[in-house]
Amino acid sequence: MLSKMLDEFNEGRSKSYYCIAATVMDTQEIAEAIAQAREISAGADIRTKAKALHAILDKIAEDRKYILKLRKK
Repeated sequence: MLSKMLDEFNEGRSKSYYCIAATVMDTQEIAEAIAQAREISAGADIRTKAKALHAILDKIAEDRKYILKLRKK
């Protein structure tokens, strides 16, 4: 799932975000999010695709109380 997110939706600034999502979230949740993002952003540029996937992952994280932020000390 991580390689799919990086290959199709990484606009150069989302690598850490996708790595955290792949660690925290269930693979089925990620697979559904990728499928939705593909539908929404078909034919769009990479930035639009990244925004679509971010929005979907953020919504899932909010609903399930996941934290998708890197915690720095």
